[in-house]
Amino acid sequence: MKKLQTLCVIHKHPLVLLGMKKRGFGVGRWNGFGGKVQPGETIEDATRREVKEESGVDVREIEKLGIIEFEFKGNPEILEVHIFRALDFYGEPVESEEMRPCWFAVDEIPFAAMWPDDIYWFPLFFKGKKFRGKFLFDDAHNILEHTIAEVKLL
Repeated sequence: MKKLQTLCVIHKHPLVLLGMKKRGFGVGRWNGFGGKVQPGETIEDATRREVKEESGVDVREIEKLGIIEFEFKGNPEILEVHIFRALDFYGEPVESEEMRPCWFAVDEIPFAAMWPDDIYWFPLFFKGKKFRGKFLFDDAHNILEHTIAEVKLL
């Protein structure tokens, strides 16, 4: 069973906006902003809604750069995450109940405090390349298997 998810990273070179997850799945990790796609909602609308809810920022122009499927050993659910880059936004990031936003220099991204897959796809993301991937994690969120590839179309 696939579950549609969104992830948006605000990239204002040479900075990137990430959020420290304060509760729920992924707590204690830096990540982009996103979450579940609600019934009747487009993936793009869900992306904009989640960014606003989690960071207080309104994203205007968003570009889909990736689709990654995440599996967790022993769990039949597959998370299909559509990854967007926002270059244009308005508003100042503010802390929400779920996330604490913080700007990072592109060359100082805290990969050690992020999901371990991020280091594989962020280089493609920053080059504006489109990509697809699959990651299989164990119970401790270690990567057991992965593929990531640049693609022409998503």
